[in-house]
Amino acid sequence: MKSFPKPLGTKEESDYLIRCKAGDKEARDKLIVHNLRLVAHIVKKYNMADKETDDLISIGTIGLIKAIDTFDNEKGIRLATYASRCIDNELLMMLRSNKRLNKEVFLYDPIGSDREGNEINLFDIIEENDTDIIEDIILEEDIKRLYGVIGKVLTDREREIICLRYGLKNKKEVTQREIANKLGISRSYVSRIEKKALKKLSECFE
Repeated sequence: MKSFPKPLGTKEESDYLIRCKAGDKEARDKLIVHNLRLVAHIVKKYNMADKETDDLISIGTIGLIKAIDTFDNEKGIRLATYASRCIDNELLMMLRSNKRLNKEVFLYDPIGSDREGNEINLFDIIEENDTDIIEDIILEEDIKRLYGVIGKVLTDREREIICLRYGLKNKKEVTQREIANKLGISRSYVSRIEKKALKKLSECFE
């Protein structure tokens, strides 16, 4: 599957949403492009032999565009959460439309298989528990960003303490007291270094 641009940061996305609502076409296009990865993620569960992935992404993108055009930033939900529903709805509408053309609609009729090869049907998709797909995407991106900045903004000691404290870089997660014993410093000093390092990382993410 082709790669798509990374999701926008929270503040950046908010700015584009405001501009989009004011009629800024460039902002609208930016929101569409940077949410195509969400479309591709949702499309993965519709593994249909008779439909090309690109076709499904095109259909899912229609749902994404509808979501961006109708999104209300004042309702307190994230664009990605709202868009996920719209994308799913668009894909399900396509599936139901295809079934109507075949003159029969059965929720338990197989429509494809998941990545493990298990058969799935419309009922599986409709009744599936809510999963915030975007959370997985954001987590994945945040982890990559974390490893990218951790070596740039932290001192050697800060980096060592953070990696030990939170089990990064395949290290075992340990307590502040264990770190203090390992480095030969006080636990309170470890705590101060940890807080300072976390503040630096937080500022990078903001």
